[in-house]
Amino acid sequence: MEKERRAWNVETHTKKLLEECNSGCKMGINSMKQVSDYIKDDKLKDLVNEYIRKHQDLEKETSRLLQQSGEEEKDPGPVAAAFSKVTTEVKLMIKDDSSQIAKLLTDGSNMGIQSISKAVNQYCHASTDSIALAKRLVKAEEKFMRDLQPFL
Repeated sequence: MEKERRAWNVETHTKKLLEECNSGCKMGINSMKQVSDYIKDDKLKDLVNEYIRKHQDLEKETSRLLQQSGEEEKDPGPVAAAFSKVTTEVKLMIKDDSSQIAKLLTDGSNMGIQSISKAVNQYCHASTDSIALAKRLVKAEEKFMRDLQPFL
């Protein structure tokens, strides 16, 4: 009985963690694409494009692992996505320079780090592959924040 419950726990935790990572990657990609139209600085544009690619790679990996576990990926919640889009648009209408864009992206990365770190702690019985993937996503967000610092 205990072994059965633990297996269910690992399976459930793995799916939940992968869903959170997949959703986080999609939110990050959408946000970066949304602000990229406003970027005038070539170095910042290159940096954002590099991290779009990194997030797309991580998102593909989460999708693959979700499919292996018999789950379908879901889009981020429509309310959260709409709120993020409106907030970003309003902030960029007020001020659309590189510093404001870097600040928005840094704030987004910080929220992603918090969300994924919380999920890693909450779903601590997830598979080692899914936990490793979540930690890679956190590290990518942390590095993105460091790389954005010169633009703040």
